Amino acid sequence: MKRRQFITLLGGTAAAWPLAARAQQPANTIAFLGASTRSAESQWIAAFVQRLHELGWIDGRNIVIEYRWAEGRDERFAEIAAEFVRLKVGVIVTWGTPTTIAAKQATSVIPVVGAVMGDPLGAGIVASLAQPGGNVTGLSAMVPDLASKRIELLHEVVPSLRRLAILANTGNPAVVLELREVQSAAGALGLEAVTPEIRQSKDIVAAFKVLKSGVDALYVCTEPVVFTNVIPINILAAAARIPTMHARREYVEAGALMSYGVNFPDMFRRAGDYVDKILRGAKPGDLPVEQATKFELVINLITAQALGLDVPLSLLARADEVIE
Repeated sequence: MKRRQFITLLGGTAAAWPLAARAQQPANTIAFLGASTRSAESQWIAAFVQRLHELGWIDGRNIVIEYRWAEGRDERFAEIAAEFVRLKVGVIVTWGTPTTIAAKQATSVIPVVGAVMGDPLGAGIVASLAQPGGNVTGLSAMVPDLASKRIELLHEVVPSLRRLAILANTGNPAVVLELREVQSAAGALGLEAVTPEIRQSKDIVAAFKVLKSGVDALYVCTEPVVFTNVIPINILAAAARIPTMHARREYVEAGALMSYGVNFPDMFRRAGDYVDKILRGAKPGDLPVEQATKFELVINLITAQALGLDVPLSLLARADEVIE
């Protein structure tokens, strides 16, 4: 089955399943708290549902999947988490540190699987990676650990880099941790760091006005507000002729210069394994938090050429994908 057909089927199944029947099996109801939008997260959802299917769990047959989308609005996280608690769902699946924290604050009983948490230990979500305790487990995207690697890669493409801008939503605990690592890595290379902070979508345009004072490149800390505004960010960066480094390939596919980070579909497939174990009786506090194992470097050669940048052949050879 083609991916587009699978995603369409995925969306239609939940809608067609009678509400009365859905309410009859809360223990086998999987609640998905999407930080952005259905379209933005569709590939990850497809990977997650496909893995559940492989493990014998089929939406509308022996499980029910309830989806809610915050659309990049942080205030929606707690509202959605509270709704899931009222529904008495069996498992809550989240993406990102803020959504996971919201779910944890809403319940200490319902198991929570964080499909992609930035730094669950550093953010205080779990007591330890090996023995998380409590009701939360899942996968770490190792966001702070990858920050210095991204700076190194960016410096290879922009060897004249001296002044680095860091776009960061400091209302996100994971971003705060990442920001510290980026600033530290920039300092080690003798770079001057400029940090225009954002909290909401409306702050992005103002942040780019600050960058008009002159920066050589932009490091974007990925989180829901930023991800929901990928197109405006790329347009503003292109207009200002600023090379950008991201954590996710979706930005590069939409016109950004480059990204280096975890493979999100793989993370969501692995989240399906956690849900399977929990539905079969495992306690989340006994399931170790696992780290990402698949990483990808994506470079947009079209954007590089538009910016007048010569990407080293050695870097192109190391890339998992080159868009040209």
